[in-house]
Amino acid sequence: MRVGPDERLRRRSVLRQVLTRPELGALGGVLVVWIFFAVVAGDRGFLSLRGTATYLEVAAELGIVAVAVALLMIGGEFDLSVGSMMGASGMLLTILAVHFGWNLWAALLAVMVFAILAGLFNGILVVRTGLPSFIVTLATLFVFRGATIGVTRLVTGRTQVGGLQEVGGYELAHAVFASDVMIGGVGFPASIVWWLALVGIATWILLRTPFGNWIFGTGGDGHAANSVGVPTARVKVILFAGTALAAALVGVMQAVAFTGADVLRGELREFYAIIVVVIGGTLLTGGYGSAIGAALGALIFGMVRQGIVFTGVDADWFKVCLGGMLLIAVLVNHWVRRRASRA
Repeated sequence: MRVGPDERLRRRSVLRQVLTRPELGALGGVLVVWIFFAVVAGDRGFLSLRGTATYLEVAAELGIVAVAVALLMIGGEFDLSVGSMMGASGMLLTILAVHFGWNLWAALLAVMVFAILAGLFNGILVVRTGLPSFIVTLATLFVFRGATIGVTRLVTGRTQVGGLQEVGGYELAHAVFASDVMIGGVGFPASIVWWLALVGIATWILLRTPFGNWIFGTGGDGHAANSVGVPTARVKVILFAGTALAAALVGVMQAVAFTGADVLRGELREFYAIIVVVIGGTLLTGGYGSAIGAALGALIFGMVRQGIVFTGVDADWFKVCLGGMLLIAVLVNHWVRRRASRA
């Protein structure tokens, strides 16, 4: 008797594979948004190299955090403390370097250690208590923000601290974190290079490493993943450390670029990061998403934010657009998720 091919080995069509990619909706969104502003504001600077640099810079700063947040959300958790971590990291760097005389690179190392410890604290608290990460990190958001304001006032008597350009090691730090890559006579910030590099690394982790499989398994069905040997608790703790590190990196970039820090810097960035990750195709329920999708969501954010400026429309309408895009993204993601489940 002739036996047909094993049903489990049947190859999916190229079209079905494309339709089940999480970043599909975001890619369409990028094209639609770019075409819209190219038509409406193309003659006002949107299509120029300088205009491109402005929206890529906005996308890069948010995109660095969004990539790490995407991995965490694929793993089934949230981190609402990343915005306050950005402000805390920039302020800690500035206070250590300016007021206590540390070399900037020594202060940078201290900031990264602080970020890792804060991320580990979030992750361990979520894993050990079983409390929703939304609630835990909402609490640490206020703790980090309040501590940043309180300590800064105590040490400096102000809420804004400058003078970073005068400390040792600043020139090299500026070259690494805040210099411009010149293209056609226009400066493209180094943050764009960092963003693209981190997207590539995160994509490689998700698609080419066992840890990437662990992330998908942890977010898809944690109990099943744990039963087959996936260290789900460790995965979550590492991902929380990753989001804190990404936020600290952006905080350092901003402090170096502006030669100082502000206690309120990074405000609302936690919500913007989650929004662009969802726009990029990552499900709020976990187990499905991509770093590329998060990057595309950040690109949409940057184009809309700067595109509104180029059109001359009141910037207050930006949040209306952002909320509308989020709602559309959730509906599209729901449809894609059903297609993926059937596939």
